Amino acid sequence: QVRLVESGGGLVQAGGSLRLSCAASGRTFSFAAMGWFRQAPGKEREFVAAISRSGDMIYYKDSLKGRFTISRDNAKNTGDLQMNSLKPEDTAVYYCALRTTVSTRDDYDYWGHGTQVTVSS
Repeated sequence: QVRLVESGGGLVQAGGSLRLSCAASGRTFSFAAMGWFRQAPGKEREFVAAISRSGDMIYYKDSLKGRFTISRDNAKNTGDLQMNSLKPEDTAVYYCALRTTVSTRDDYDYWGHGTQVTVSS
């Protein structure tokens, strides 16, 4: 069974940065694509970024390009989401997820419990 644990969330002022991490149990991580999603209060969960198993394919929500950077370290079974120039509208619970192949759709097989990111104005 795959277990994903996100960390790194918190309260930050607008313009600040946060780095989220996702730690995966087991050997599945290196064989799986990883995605980050977020869900703001009262809104549906939305795609943020995704990276393929080897890291050769990376996708971002268009409006986040240039501010967010996804990365992974298969040797450590971890993945990160660096978030810069944060805006109040980035406030949400952020989730990492795994599936066999990279996807921007909300159809991942394994999900973490999420980490709260709050950006104050």
